[in-house]
Amino acid sequence: MAKSSGQKLKLLYLIKMLQENTDEKHPMSTPDIIKYLENQGIHAERKSIYSDMESLTDFGYDVVQVQSRLGGGYYLGSREFELPELKLLVDAVQSSRFITTKKSRDLIRKLEQIAGKNDAGKLQRQVYVAGRIKTENESIYYNIDAIHRAIQENRQITFVYLDWNLQKELVPRPGGDKCVSPWALIWRDENYYLAAYDSEAEVIKHYRVDKMGQVEVTVNPREGVKQFSQIDVTSYTNQTFGMFAGEESVVTMEFPKRLIGVVLDRFGREVDIRPISDTTFRVRAKVAVSGQFFGWLAGIGPDARIAAPEAVQKRYVQWLSDILREQSGTVE
Repeated sequence: MAKSSGQKLKLLYLIKMLQENTDEKHPMSTPDIIKYLENQGIHAERKSIYSDMESLTDFGYDVVQVQSRLGGGYYLGSREFELPELKLLVDAVQSSRFITTKKSRDLIRKLEQIAGKNDAGKLQRQVYVAGRIKTENESIYYNIDAIHRAIQENRQITFVYLDWNLQKELVPRPGGDKCVSPWALIWRDENYYLAAYDSEAEVIKHYRVDKMGQVEVTVNPREGVKQFSQIDVTSYTNQTFGMFAGEESVVTMEFPKRLIGVVLDRFGREVDIRPISDTTFRVRAKVAVSGQFFGWLAGIGPDARIAAPEAVQKRYVQWLSDILREQSGTVE
């Protein structure tokens, strides 16, 4: 019975062996394959290996046989993920602030298994940003899954919104119990945000997913379909600076031509841009006018200015004046 059971698992062990131990530079010889199977408690002969490899090839696996006077062998020619693709995924996992350090390591270990032992070290060399600031919310995996499920099932969710305290702990925000209708997940400025309809306030709001705790899907159907249908998510994301909401306004700004890349990165390629001289251009964009928008503009420097409307221009000047006054008051 044991032998029969082992033979039934033989092909599974063979494909596992090919995935984990072989590549173009590391084929496995028939004697090595037989020895590998013996270690799994499976007896095999040379002729059966030839037949098994043909069966795997017929099923669709890219099993390559190398002919050599030194013995040759077999390796898996192509994989579901190539090494450059896995490196890209590792970089994405490591650079994602919303994934905790522990979860990042777990994911990378799984990606290393896909790469096989011969290429796993090449992925490990990509792990060089483990010390960067990452979220501490270990439940974020399950929160995102719950949000996706709520969106798919057209349900509302409840959660507790969290804030950092001086002890560097995420704790419930006063009045942080929320019940909203989730509509979209947005990636912006290295963070994950949920765009959701708040029925009580009758507006679309956004929440940092890594600051959401105890996410649960309710039986209540979603609300806010009309309000969300009026939003272009891409434009909404570009106009909401730092995902801080503000009064929406079409603002005309002027920049030197050398900053065209900065403007396109911020507002997207569909934004209205017109040259006004050999060295400057003007852009009109709908933005959420807030301190974050003013901060972005001020960070560019004196070469960036608001041309219209006058009310927003005055607010910007007043914002700069208030900061200067507050900072001046601290200088003795």
